Amino acid sequence: MEETKKIKVLVVDDQQMSRQLFEMYVKSSEKYELVYSLGNAMSADLYCQQRPVDLVLMDVLMKEGIDGLEAAARIKKNQPGIKIIIVTSMPEVSYLKRAREIGVDSFWYKETSREPILEIMDRTIAGEHIYPDQTPTLQLGYALSTDFTERELDILREMTTGASNAEIADTLHLSPNTVRNYIQQLMSKTGYKSRTELAVNARVKGLVISREAGKS
Repeated sequence: MEETKKIKVLVVDDQQMSRQLFEMYVKSSEKYELVYSLGNAMSADLYCQQRPVDLVLMDVLMKEGIDGLEAAARIKKNQPGIKIIIVTSMPEVSYLKRAREIGVDSFWYKETSREPILEIMDRTIAGEHIYPDQTPTLQLGYALSTDFTERELDILREMTTGASNAEIADTLHLSPNTVRNYIQQLMSKTGYKSRTELAVNARVKGLVISREAGKS
């Protein structure tokens, strides 16, 4: 009897504990074969070009180099047939949008998703695109993450980089006065007493993460 060909899986996560957990999940299934495990996204595209890979499990935030979504975009451009599942614990609201635009097949939150990762892998390989309906809701001061407008989140994301009002205004094509008003609204909603406290807590909780801050 001919042996069933296993689905080749590449794991990409810079956190050793998370990486080992995904390795364990893959190895526990007779359907999948772990072909390699990487600690950074820089090498993911190159590995996929040189070795056969059917499915990539990839985190977003990386300590150095490009993030997981940038690596996913490169893989999809060069090997569109490879399935990609983005896995993250960060509720940064832009990740879902970026993943869809890139063509990532599925998206899974490490801590809050109800479906086990192996189920997401099975369904993704079968041709489904599994995405959560929304990002996880979290508390920021007195406010919930769902209480913020998209523009407020844009402002808050830039604040996490330490940018001044003038720099934020230039980046988002707004006036400094408009930026200042938005920051006052954010502080009023959350109850934080300083912009630094607001920005630090937003970044620590993972509500907004700039691409630059994500690499620091």
